[in-house]
Amino acid sequence: MRVTQYAHATKQTKQTRFPRAVAGIAVLALGLGLTACGGDSGSSGGKQEFHVLVYGDAGNKVERKIVAEFNKTSKVKAVLDTIPGADYQQKLQTIINTKQAPDVFFNWGGGSIQPFVKAGLLRPLDDMMAKDAGLKDNFLPSVLNTAKVDGKHYGIPMRGTQPVLLFHNKKVLDEAGVKPPENWDQLLDVVKALKAKKVTPFALGGGDQWPTLMWFEYLYDRVAGPGLFEKALSGDKSAWDSPDSRKALALLRELVDAGAFGTNYDSVKQTDQGTAQLLASGKAAFELMGSWEYSTVKEINPDGLENIGWSNFPSVAGGKGDPAAIVGNTNNFYSVTKKAQHPDAIADFLKLMYSDSFVKQQLAIGNLPTTTNTEKFLDTTDDPAYAKYQLDLVGKAPSFQLSWDQAYSPANSTPIHRAVQQFTNGQLDADGFIKAMQALTTS
Repeated sequence: MRVTQYAHATKQTKQTRFPRAVAGIAVLALGLGLTACGGDSGSSGGKQEFHVLVYGDAGNKVERKIVAEFNKTSKVKAVLDTIPGADYQQKLQTIINTKQAPDVFFNWGGGSIQPFVKAGLLRPLDDMMAKDAGLKDNFLPSVLNTAKVDGKHYGIPMRGTQPVLLFHNKKVLDEAGVKPPENWDQLLDVVKALKAKKVTPFALGGGDQWPTLMWFEYLYDRVAGPGLFEKALSGDKSAWDSPDSRKALALLRELVDAGAFGTNYDSVKQTDQGTAQLLASGKAAFELMGSWEYSTVKEINPDGLENIGWSNFPSVAGGKGDPAAIVGNTNNFYSVTKKAQHPDAIADFLKLMYSDSFVKQQLAIGNLPTTTNTEKFLDTTDDPAYAKYQLDLVGKAPSFQLSWDQAYSPANSTPIHRAVQQFTNGQLDADGFIKAMQALTTS
């Protein structure tokens, strides 16, 4: 196995929003990337090899082992290349239509690959699935389908799922005499009870903007079901100005005005462990955050984990959404470029993404693979109950809505975050938020 790494300049910008990235990189000239990789890093160049490009982080430990495992028996060798940093997507966009383009590459599905599909740069994987049904049948459908574009599959899950959960501090809730809310009215009652105890009801990293987006995603789903966002994503801008959209915004305003997030949430961040500190210390009772927050709390306060509980987002009376539906980051995916050679070897490589070896190695580093054989290995994790809860939640979810800023193309990420922050802090009213979302591009 040969592992190469693209030249980069790194600076710490934000903690892993797993599977979203954390550290930033300055995108360098293509020539530097070529030099760092010792040749044409993306193309097989007539050699019996194909290149696999991944986001450079701790997860590469497993990816290196899987590549080595594959190369032991394959005549066509896999070469692992990495790009560290939060600008992975930007660097990928720079090289995807050049000779440096990888054969197989890491992505987030949804909007992150849609522009590549529209440009005719990716290979649909349906032919591979037709030859080997395992490439489709061995993954949870709610996850696999988030890498479908225009009805075709363009991604194979390759790390772990991260649903957004409502975490709580058991000790704080017991002292306040409240329980995790099951519906919206209970949630508002919980806010009042916790404020009376001088406890911030919900820790919110508004300074990062994207944590606030999670509240919008869940409330829109509970009020309108997944159809509204799917309609908006398809290009129908009227979805944002629908009665359901305005109802979700009204509930969000009600929550903010009730003091659910305190008063300084825009100066608090998740990326510096600020919200995890609030939750673990008991200064906040709840936090709506991706499942990776469990590991963050474990890192800063291992002894405090016994006080951390979790539940799904509450239902909304009269809402069209299923209370079992979830939002978040479904998984990371491997996609295949159209120019890639050795499709049969690549298919064999992708089959390893549901192998027992792969699942056990991912669980060992804290990832939760979305394969049908994951459950039998859950007892090997540090916290089987937490792992089982997540897998059961994902497996039973009637829909798993990909985070808005990942479902839309990357160019929309900043406008989405800005609109969410400005509505929450009162700089935009409902009309202003709707106008901002209607301005998003869908291609």
